[in-house]
Amino acid sequence: MSTNSSTDKLATIQAFFAAYAATDREAISAALADDIEWTIPGHHPLAGTKHGREEVIAFFDALAEAGFKAETFFLEASDEYVVDIHRGYSTRGVGNVDTTWALVWHFNADDKVDRVINLSADQHQMDRFIWDNFQLQPLPGRLADRT
Repeated sequence: MSTNSSTDKLATIQAFFAAYAATDREAISAALADDIEWTIPGHHPLAGTKHGREEVIAFFDALAEAGFKAETFFLEASDEYVVDIHRGYSTRGVGNVDTTWALVWHFNADDKVDRVINLSADQHQMDRFIWDNFQLQPLPGRLADRT
């Protein structure tokens, strides 16, 4: 069972956002369970569920390329969950994103984040921005190995 209080969980998420702002991959990773599942909504090349730290960090690396920033204005915790609501916006790239996001963070028994679900206030804006700024590889490189 989790030993950290809701206050500790809030501190973990605050540290995560500070690491995100500093593009500190190691500190971002420190909050995450090895088997993290992070779900990104949308119909764009970065959407879907990321499995494991490597995929999650690769996602954040892509966001860093677009100068994504987050300004948290609500953070609350229970024994297992943290909910944050923040302004998420881009500072580079074609077009822009500036919308409200709600994230549902789940903590495992080891007090690591093992699931996150992102919810967007303006998914169409995010879809458009990602398609304008992140291109898929041409075929056949974009397909997974079929063997």
